[in-house]
Amino acid sequence: MRIAYLILAHNNPCVLERAIRRLSTEDCVFFIHIDRKSNLAAFSRIRGENVHFNEERVPVYWGDFSQVQAILLLLRTALENLQHFDYFVLMSGCDYPLRSGDYIRQFLAANRGLEFMNLVKVPSPGKPLSRITTLRYPCSKPVLQLVVRALAKFGFARRDHRNYFGAMEPYSGSTWWALTRDACQYLMEFIDRNQRMCKFFENVFAADEAFLQTILGNSPFMPRIRRNLLFEDWSTQGAHPATIDGEHVALFEVQNEVRVSDVYGEGEVLFARKFSDSDLDLLKRIDNMIEQKERRARRAECIT
Repeated sequence: MRIAYLILAHNNPCVLERAIRRLSTEDCVFFIHIDRKSNLAAFSRIRGENVHFNEERVPVYWGDFSQVQAILLLLRTALENLQHFDYFVLMSGCDYPLRSGDYIRQFLAANRGLEFMNLVKVPSPGKPLSRITTLRYPCSKPVLQLVVRALAKFGFARRDHRNYFGAMEPYSGSTWWALTRDACQYLMEFIDRNQRMCKFFENVFAADEAFLQTILGNSPFMPRIRRNLLFEDWSTQGAHPATIDGEHVALFEVQNEVRVSDVYGEGEVLFARKFSDSDLDLLKRIDNMIEQKERRARRAECIT
């Protein structure tokens, strides 16, 4: 079971360095995209034979198609690598694992063939159709962006997605996922064949939550899709998830398997988001939790 971890990062180099150390096994490689607006030197301590920083970097902006561009750069690089990866796991640089690299490898091996991506048909609560049908120019076109935002307030920036989607229906979900090689190859081949639809998503708000999701939601892979493997706390109802704190970690500690049930389905989560370099003691606590769970599992195996 070979795993390619695809990581989008722009800050928190200490969290990223420790996450890589915790996840590293003989069968995994890390492909990292550092936002072009960020100082690459801040990540200079992150090294290893299985660590690769993308030379091509794009400036990434929240809610912008640039996020999708960075994801596709990572995905193409990993697919073209001489190692034949079985799973591709997309993470942010502020994610941290809740289990060891070996446990995650065994989990994916036991669930081989499943795709882990949060997915709902649009419209759904929190995922209005207007997110897709409202024209929104990227940050690389600031003047057009301001003009269209003004027009959108009066309902004059709408597009009919059906002219671009054909028989496909829109889907949305979360940015982060773990997908098989077959699904990733399907995505790249679809994108290469359907440039008109891709151009449509260049002017969609939060395309990172809808572009790849729409492609797979209308694909033969749909029956294989399960909720993603990431814990996020959206209880604050803001534009970003809450930062992980001691109460979250206490919740993780009392569960042998940390499980989540929501609109995306029920399942075990193997990562949590988001952490900060300002509180690295939380990572020590999670490391201790992981080691305790591993010891309990080994003892249980000896008994049986």
